[in-house]
Amino acid sequence: MSVRSNLAGLLSATLITLLLAGCESNTYVEPPPPKVSVATPLIQDVTDYLEFTGTLDASEQAKARARVSGVLQSMHFVPGTQVTEGDLLFIIDPAEYEADLQAANAELAGARSNYDRAKIEYSRAQTLYKKKAGAEADVVKWRVEKELASADILRAEARVSRAELNLGYTQVIAPLTGRVGRNLVDIGNLVGEGEATVLTEVTLYNPIYVYFNLNERDLLRVMKIYKAAVKAKGLDPATISDRELGIPLYLGLANEEGYPHEGLFDFSESGVDPETGTLQLRGIFENPGAAPDLLPGLFTRIRMPLGKRPDMPLVSERAIANDQGGTYLLVVNAQDLVERRSIRTGQRKDGLIVVEEGLQKDDRVVVNGIQRARAGRKVEPEPVDMADLTTSALRQAAQQAEQEARAKRSDPDTETGD
Repeated sequence: MSVRSNLAGLLSATLITLLLAGCESNTYVEPPPPKVSVATPLIQDVTDYLEFTGTLDASEQAKARARVSGVLQSMHFVPGTQVTEGDLLFIIDPAEYEADLQAANAELAGARSNYDRAKIEYSRAQTLYKKKAGAEADVVKWRVEKELASADILRAEARVSRAELNLGYTQVIAPLTGRVGRNLVDIGNLVGEGEATVLTEVTLYNPIYVYFNLNERDLLRVMKIYKAAVKAKGLDPATISDRELGIPLYLGLANEEGYPHEGLFDFSESGVDPETGTLQLRGIFENPGAAPDLLPGLFTRIRMPLGKRPDMPLVSERAIANDQGGTYLLVVNAQDLVERRSIRTGQRKDGLIVVEEGLQKDDRVVVNGIQRARAGRKVEPEPVDMADLTTSALRQAAQQAEQEARAKRSDPDTETGD
């Protein structure tokens, strides 16, 4: 065999080897399963609530009015400050009413003088009549005069009382303890002429009421709570007040998270309004301070607890998805395969959602990496704690990370790499 033929054979073998090697390098290799974070549900006792929208209203509010006519002489308060019941607010010019009181006192003095004279004359007429020295007609006359004088005294005393009352009304006082509004009439104006002019208004903020309406369906649920509370306390439903039941209410404003204010169910109307099909309820809340958080007229969110259910599963709201098939979440089974679970959700609690149906306590729920998880596909689960996914826990972790980053930036050794 020639050298040339040997060389050709060697090249052919080499070429075949390279082709085989190229075929082996193009063989498909399946990628590893995607990593996802999974967590078992957080098991807690869950309190069911009814939620409403309500309006705040002052527990007491009264208008300070001019009860007599006259020129407004002076003002004795600072608008927007706290006043105590009985504090002087305004003075109406008292000169006219002082003169009326003097005239009434003079009339009373004249009536008493007339009575004294009639009394003396009546006594003398009686003495003379008994001695046969006077006529019976004189006795009758002076008895009548005495009685008329006595009636004149009563009328005069009434005029004095009225004059004293009117004089007292020239001092307009606070009708209750609370925050006084602005003066609605300026000094120097005539007030009380033909009507009791409103001069200002005093409002009591603590406690404060909230009014809200309950529909017929929720009313039936609340009635069960009401009856249970009455029975538990051994009270007579015919005489018990709504507040004595101690049914709690929770309230939150538009700029507040959750329901930070706790109060009590205080009152319900006598029946359902047939036009709206609702029953009006009222709650009462403590509202202390010179500048309280709760002001009349604000809209609020209200929660009323209905009852507690034990051992309910809760999952992070980020794990829950919706499509045309309804609400669902993804779980990882024992073979690390993803399964879709249709669920029915309940209330939200600190960033977690109560799962009413469709989830077992030991199910591994996909809470992170949901985009990489597909039903029927295998994944690599990495366990995390569902308690670490609550809103409060995430906020605390973020604050701690920010503090560590701030400390790191302020540490000169860290900045220079020493």
